[in-house]
Amino acid sequence: VGHQRWWEQELTRDEDIEKGQLLSHNLTELIKPEAYQVRITPITRFGEGDSTERIIRYSAPVNPHWNKSYLNVFSIESTGKFHCGFEEDTVCMFTQDKSEEFDWTRHSAATRDTKYTPNTGPSSDRSGSKQGFYMYIETSRPRLEGDKARLLTPSFNIAPKNPYGNVANNPTYCFSFYYHMYGKHIGTLNVYLRQKSQTGQDTSVWTLSGNQGDRWRQARVNINPTSSFQLVLEGIRGSGIEGDIAVDDVTIEEGECRDPPPSSSEYCTYLLL
Repeated sequence: VGHQRWWEQELTRDEDIEKGQLLSHNLTELIKPEAYQVRITPITRFGEGDSTERIIRYSAPVNPHWNKSYLNVFSIESTGKFHCGFEEDTVCMFTQDKSEEFDWTRHSAATRDTKYTPNTGPSSDRSGSKQGFYMYIETSRPRLEGDKARLLTPSFNIAPKNPYGNVANNPTYCFSFYYHMYGKHIGTLNVYLRQKSQTGQDTSVWTLSGNQGDRWRQARVNINPTSSFQLVLEGIRGSGIEGDIAVDDVTIEEGECRDPPPSSSEYCTYLLL
């Protein structure tokens, strides 16, 4: 309420509205757990009627993977960061795309069975812990070449918006993650940007194919969304069973991606758009 930015939405009704009739509408994209001012204005064939205003307070349980700054992330007032290491069963509210052939699964090196495919997949999470977790595509049977698994981040709002509901200045965010692509049958790992304003159209922002060695590497890519967005991690099965792909430590942060310090031993892959 303290920052006057308005999101305008027109609610159309096909049928006549009766006097005293109760109408309901779900408000979405409320990220901050704070108070919101809602203004309702009737529009008839004679023009706009008198407006009425109410103050509502949105609240929701905070996911333990979202650090304190996440509650203010992507706002004009402060800079924040979303980070997920997949250490909890809730996997930071990531979701699976059920329209694809199979799913990503949550694994740790301590629980993963390497009996049938010992020459693929990580032997630890990104930090080196065998008890730590990561997300993983298992390419053993019954998987076939070309099968896809898609993992979706939570939805994120962007700000600021002008009074007409458009983004005043396209903000830049750095999307980074660690990937492990080891095995002679490695397929492809793709990253897509999915925006609410572009229904049914995902934009490719990063891609990599083939064996990258038995190590975790970091990818960083700048994105410039113009509306609420998600990132989609797509793993595609290669030609055989030694093609497991894993991801860990996913981060979305305001601002452009920064180079690692010169002393860093990280293996990085950049794609600057």
